Amino acid sequence: MKYLHTYSFAETTPFLLSCGKTLSNVNVAYETWGTLNTDKTNAILIFHAFTGSSHAARHYEKDNEGWWETYVGSGKAFDTDKYFIICANVLGSCYGSTGPSSLNPKTGKPYALNFPFITIRDMNSAIKNLTDHLQISRFLAVAGGSMGGMLALDWSIAYPNSTKSAIVLAASHSQPAQAIAFHQVGRQAILQDPSWKKGNYYGSEEIPRLGLSLARMIGHITYLSEKKMHEKFGRKLQDKAELSFGFDYEFQVESYLRYQGHKFVDRFDANSYLYLTRAIDYFDIRIDHGEGSLFSAFEKSKCDYLMLSYSTDWLYPPENMKQMANTLRGCGRRVVYLDIDTDNGHDSFLIDNQVMFAAVKNFLSQEIDTTENNV
Repeated sequence: MKYLHTYSFAETTPFLLSCGKTLSNVNVAYETWGTLNTDKTNAILIFHAFTGSSHAARHYEKDNEGWWETYVGSGKAFDTDKYFIICANVLGSCYGSTGPSSLNPKTGKPYALNFPFITIRDMNSAIKNLTDHLQISRFLAVAGGSMGGMLALDWSIAYPNSTKSAIVLAASHSQPAQAIAFHQVGRQAILQDPSWKKGNYYGSEEIPRLGLSLARMIGHITYLSEKKMHEKFGRKLQDKAELSFGFDYEFQVESYLRYQGHKFVDRFDANSYLYLTRAIDYFDIRIDHGEGSLFSAFEKSKCDYLMLSYSTDWLYPPENMKQMANTLRGCGRRVVYLDIDTDNGHDSFLIDNQVMFAAVKNFLSQEIDTTENNV
């Protein structure tokens, strides 16, 4: 059975982007789990984080593990025995949806830097084309963490009648200045790599491995907490008993970051890194939907919310999520908000956590119960 699907659109009418440019022949890669019920009331749309893909969970025993394996599956928080789950790869990525590494239909060559700038709004517009094609007009929930949480927030406002609820994890209503700064340093690492070749490295034996690896190392630091790094590594030396007095990797934490960087190069595209980080930086629902006001933006939404922050997440601190929850309540929305105590930092939404598991599972059960009672 084929689990990875591709939906194509904009074959006759160009797809207009926020930057004013257009794309044609747009592909959206997606996967599904579970069964859609007759009334189409059990569908959940999951958004992946920055470097994720449509493969949120495995489909069979020997399948590759998905990025949200802990939470998507039979009997899990996103219970595939009860819900019909959809996860699509976002526009600009490199896992099947149209992005910089895709062939430009006008030239027959990869877009590279001819790919137009995109936004979170554009990613959702492309996925909306997919869900319209699947004839699902209203979801039980849209859900995601980090960039996926931004997509869930944007969706709940842009398409207020299309979802009963939104599950937003480790996210922000806008990209903070510090996060923009880290992204800029990561992008510069790629742009300064001689093998980047102004984005035209496709088909070459030399790709910007050094720059992309360094960008990942920088980014990965923001996903962890200081406490977790201290507990895991401390000042332990790497494969040695004494200092070697050199600039190579002395400490375990240095070796760990190098491993993360090298592993990342084998699975992600440098140009996608540039475009997606910039799209995240542009994100601000106050400007996109509220003319500068968070209240005005959220006033356009109509759904219930589950919002989870994590105590040691310094990329998107809990204060930001709490502000969103309070603003939504001021707009008259039903909001369940929890700040989960954990040492795992920003990446907590990807890691097994029983409080999060129970919160998501209970929230969805209540949402589907009220849906069934109203059918």
